[in-house]
Amino acid sequence: MRTFSQGGVAWGVECRRRPSRVAGVTMAGFRIAGLDALRMVPHPAVTLVLDFGAGSPVLDGGAGPRQRGSIVAGPGFGAGGTVWARGENVECLQVRLSPVIARSVLGVSPAELDGLVVTVEELWGRRETERVRERLAATTSWQARFALTDALLAGRREARAPVDPEVAWAWDRIVDGRGLVRVDGLAQELGWSRKRLWSRFRSQLGLRPKAAAKLVRFDHAAHRLVAGAGAAGVAADTGYADQSHLHRDVMEFTGLTPATVVAEPFLAVDHLAWPGTAPMRSTLSPGPPPRPEPQRAGHSLP
Repeated sequence: MRTFSQGGVAWGVECRRRPSRVAGVTMAGFRIAGLDALRMVPHPAVTLVLDFGAGSPVLDGGAGPRQRGSIVAGPGFGAGGTVWARGENVECLQVRLSPVIARSVLGVSPAELDGLVVTVEELWGRRETERVRERLAATTSWQARFALTDALLAGRREARAPVDPEVAWAWDRIVDGRGLVRVDGLAQELGWSRKRLWSRFRSQLGLRPKAAAKLVRFDHAAHRLVAGAGAAGVAADTGYADQSHLHRDVMEFTGLTPATVVAEPFLAVDHLAWPGTAPMRSTLSPGPPPRPEPQRAGHSLP
């Protein structure tokens, strides 16, 4: 376990050494003696936090009530910089899931979260949540905890259907393009109308395609800023019209300026917890767009 220190707080951080059995899943472990006012920064993934330490993290702010312990949050959760995590003696495993596989793994669509955070107990029940917590606490190795969690997620995924392959393909194109894609172009490649793509994408992933592209682009730009790149260069390299547009998006997602967001531990710790990872794809390798579904003459699909 490596140590990450910022703002006088020391974190123990462990990253997984092997890829997950489930494409679109990454995870990291954290041990923090005193978690004081950690600002949650939106990320283009569904976040699952499995708490098993002596103390429990508490989330304050956002559209919902205060939540404690193991939680699930949808992509973009924390927009505006109004959600904070606190706690003493926190020990937890954080999983990032591509929105494409979230429903099949968690049993809830990102669209149902709709900017909220829910407890794992609400999704899996108290008995199952406690069983997972006890097994993680009894496991002494972080790598063994990752393997245990991976087996749990793989088992849950096998029992549920994935999202439409066209939606998964569109998400992967947005991620691979770092948010610099034309939504109309994606619809054309699929042989779908723009309205149909927006409807399916929103109902299955919880975001409209343009909002997803905006979140992915912000995430890439924010990590470039944390790595030390200047705001003007980041704006140019990540497709913003100018530096003021980058400033606007950073403020919208975090409540901070590009100059101050670089000090946020939620972003800065990523180079240890998720080294070299990008926003979550749903598949291990890209492929051509699926063929559009046949349509009957005189009828159009929604």
